[in-house]
Amino acid sequence: MSIFGAIAPSISNWVAAVTKSVNGLVGYEGVEVINPEGSNEDAAEEANKGRWNQEDRDGYWKMMHKYIGSDVTSMVTLPVIIFEPMTMLQKMAELMEYSHLLDMADKTDDPYMRMVYASSWAISVYYAFQRTWKPFNPILGETYEMANYNGLNFISEQVSHHPAMSAGHAENEHFTYDCTSKLKTKFLGNSIDVYPVGRTRVTLKRDGVVLDLVPPLTKVHNLIFGRTWVDSPGEMIMTNLTTGDKVVLYFQPCGWFGSGRYEVDGYVYNASEEPKILMTGKWNESMSYQQCDGEGEPLPGTELKEVWKLADVPKDDKYQYTHFAHKINSFDTAPKKLLPSDSRLRPDRYALEMGDMSKSGNEKSSLEERQRAEKRTREEKGHSFTPKWFDITEEVTPTPWGDLEVYQFNGKYLEHREAADKSEDNTDPKSIPFNPWQFQDMST
Repeated sequence: MSIFGAIAPSISNWVAAVTKSVNGLVGYEGVEVINPEGSNEDAAEEANKGRWNQEDRDGYWKMMHKYIGSDVTSMVTLPVIIFEPMTMLQKMAELMEYSHLLDMADKTDDPYMRMVYASSWAISVYYAFQRTWKPFNPILGETYEMANYNGLNFISEQVSHHPAMSAGHAENEHFTYDCTSKLKTKFLGNSIDVYPVGRTRVTLKRDGVVLDLVPPLTKVHNLIFGRTWVDSPGEMIMTNLTTGDKVVLYFQPCGWFGSGRYEVDGYVYNASEEPKILMTGKWNESMSYQQCDGEGEPLPGTELKEVWKLADVPKDDKYQYTHFAHKINSFDTAPKKLLPSDSRLRPDRYALEMGDMSKSGNEKSSLEERQRAEKRTREEKGHSFTPKWFDITEEVTPTPWGDLEVYQFNGKYLEHREAADKSEDNTDPKSIPFNPWQFQDMST
């Protein structure tokens, strides 16, 4: 049996982190708390920990308990106490931190190492995804641009409000990245399941290879009671649509006293589904690989080699940001003539970054009301919203969590960026008022 041969039969017997009801509290019956570092005896004590004071906790529960079982992606207005100073459009860009791995996937002549590099790139973002703060939902028409990093141009845009959908595109000399995202959620009281309904495609330019990524779902535990934490149990599958090769990696669920947490194991398979390379590691630390035989056993004379390692991170960062996350929020990665719709310019996001939670909440409410007013105006005039940088296609692709309408990058941004780079306008981007409505195209 291979070194990972016990994974499949052990899944059904895996002892998940034990939950315990918060009993004896009127109005909170059945709410479950999970301590990822302990056992069921620790759950009651864990329930009294977390970021909420009792008054805020009670108010939040009264507002939210009626939504149990529902998709709350954009149903409710949430307090800024649970937010981080970043939007979902910016969070899409965090996947680019280790984009050099895609450069390596494009350069290699080994088809199986190509999959090792590309799948390690997909795993590398999970350290950032474990943050327990919620990003701001983008305003319809909001964008995020990133330049001056690994030769990349990155653009993302909020292309739909109901349902909430974002589209992103990145490109350098080695690859293009295209993503349509329509997250779905299921609110479970003290936890929430996040389903990554979306399509992620990477095209490696040298050989025209197209890679498709299907990530696992994410579970956010202890939203109200206890310390919030994140897990992503299940399979990640990356498929080479050109050759049929694929990677299947299993993210272990968290067990008692944290056993199994962060661990990832799996294989690179050829088109005939024969294992070629084993992969193992932790999604918050590093990934390694080793050539294997048809039974999945390491080949004699080979050794486990590291392919990706987490870069140094700031210590005691309030929002658990990486250095790259700080770059994403900064204007150092902003291109010349930044679009006024850029997430960096949001006044609620900036106020939270500066530590003014009260102002952030007021600015957030103001933006949401402006968005509702813009929608009423469109409807009164019989207009519909059309994204600027992405076009809706006729393609509807199935995902494990529902069908997805696909948006494609229309290339207009490259023309805009070329003109902007030649401009002599040196306006300080920090002085640009946030305005996601300025360039919105309206059609009947």
